[in-house]
Amino acid sequence: MPTAILVDDMPNAITVLRSDLEELGEEVQIIGTADSVISAAKLLRQQMPDLLFLDIMLGDGTGFDLLEIFPDISAKIIFVTAYEEHAIKAFRFAAIDYLLKPYDPEDLKRAVIRAKGMLGTSKESINILQETMKHPETPPKRISLHTQEKIAVVDMDNIVRCESDGNNTLFILNNGDKIFVTKTLKQFEQLFSDHNFLRTHQSHLINIDYIQEYIRKEGGYLKMKNGDRIPVAVRKKTFVMELLDNLE
Repeated sequence: MPTAILVDDMPNAITVLRSDLEELGEEVQIIGTADSVISAAKLLRQQMPDLLFLDIMLGDGTGFDLLEIFPDISAKIIFVTAYEEHAIKAFRFAAIDYLLKPYDPEDLKRAVIRAKGMLGTSKESINILQETMKHPETPPKRISLHTQEKIAVVDMDNIVRCESDGNNTLFILNNGDKIFVTKTLKQFEQLFSDHNFLRTHQSHLINIDYIQEYIRKEGGYLKMKNGDRIPVAVRKKTFVMELLDNLE
């Protein structure tokens, strides 16, 4: 049975989370609770849990301060936060499990199942999250991608394109590497809305910086700098050509 520690500066929030965890049907042993960075640090020095449910804003600091004290923490971290939309975007770029208060019990259950399945949280993912939370108005320069084998931290500028594969997405990088992620292309289209990406087709999301030319024959397609040929949907053709005309 995995162990868990709950950290939140609101006693009622800990009570609710404890109750929800007990009702899940997913066996989790709660071995301690804390309401501050200091009390949580003392607790973690005594025993390291398998799961750490961590609020961001604590009375004497933040959850990030706690992670600075334990940079090599082995616990799987699930943030529980009342932050709004800009924070949600930050979490998605960092590919870290989070629950937005008030959370749905089903979301809690899914987060626990993923954590029990050894969904790792890398230090680089934490760094991406922290950077994005500090500067919500600035599009993140990196994204953390979860695959079945690893967590890949990728510079946004190195992504040539993304291709849909059902409910999954294949990332093609400028060095030829390919990364398969179990999220839909639509999710990444929304996530990359502030970046230089364009949905040219139902199955394709491309980095505009890697467009080499637009070929009018064979129905019209984009040739990328890596040689890939990307179809352009009929309804997108006028927009794509106007975009290319206006590129500096």
